[in-house]
Parts: sequence; structure tokens; C-alpha cells
Amino acid sequence: MKDLSLHILDIAENSINAGATEIRIRIVEDIKENLLLIEISDNGRGMDDETLKKVCDPFFTTKACKRTGLGLPLLAQSAKECCGDLTIRTAKGSGTTISAAFQYDHIDRKPLGDMTETLIVLIASHPEIDFIYKHRKNESAYIMNTALLREELDGIPMNSPEVIKFIKDDINAWLNQADNMIQ
Repeated sequence: MKDLSLHILDIAENSINAGATEIRIRIVEDIKENLLLIEISDNGRGMDDETLKKVCDPFFTTKACKRTGLGLPLLAQSAKECCGDLTIRTAKGSGTTISAAFQYDHIDRKPLGDMTETLIVLIASHPEIDFIYKHRKNESAYIMNTALLREELDGIPMNSPEVIKFIKDDINAWLNQADNMIQ
């Protein structure tokens, strides 16, 4: 995958396939600590010990129509190539948390990518899912919770064009502001 946001999209889709109704996406960009952390947590079915042992094998998948499962193995490889690591915490029936840490300034680290588009795709495709997005760039932080937003919308669908535009504009405004604070 050409950027890390595509890994986030893949993991979130896997969470939805595992029955998750809430997905938390947390990104920490800490230049002072030279850290990029990506964490995706869900309340899905979780994995048993046998599945957890195999999940980073590229020739293992739980999907009947596929022969390979490259998402997590490629993310783990990307993290290791950048002096980082991938950790998975899961329990059958209790959801899963996947964390990938990267050396922020490592020459081989893939770009984070377009988080706005990743979130828009997830929200527009799965308006019934609660997404909590937390993103911190040094001292600046952004939080979006679609469950709270849904309450405020009072019946307007999450995937209506007006709502999607509002979310997109809000995330982009924060990202631009946070980028300007770093420079």
C-alpha cells in the first residue's frame, strides 16, 4: 500500500466484517519524540489465540474468497522497516486493538496519506457505525465522534452530502491549522 491511511481503511473494514459497531482510530504525530503511532480499536468479535498466531502470515486469511491476507503483514513490515513495531491485543468476543509505531523521520516511512478521504469513505459507506477519530500533531488535537454528531443531526443521515461535506471541511480545516503550527 502506498500510504498508511490505506492500511487504516483496510483494518477498519476488517473490523466491520468482524461485527464491530464502534471503531476508534487514533493517530499521534509527535515530532519531538520522533513517533508516529496509529491505533485502531473495535468492539467486534475479536480473535481466538490460534487466529492471533497466524494473523501476520501473508498466506493466512479468514475470508473464504481470498488466498492471502496481506494487510497486517504489510503493515507490520512497514513498521519494522522504520524502527517500529506492530502489536495486536485481542480476545474472542472482546474486540481488537491494532497499534503500529513508526520512527517519524525514518527515510522509509510511508506517508500517512489522506486521512480525510479515508474517514469519509468509512463514514459514507457505513453510516450506522460509530467512528471515533482522534488525531494529535504535537500539541494540537482533533476529535470527531460520529455517535455524538448523529445525535446533533436529529435524523439527518450521516452519509448525506451535506453532512459528509461538513465532516470533510472540519477535518481539513484542523489538518491545515495543525500543519501551519508545525512549520
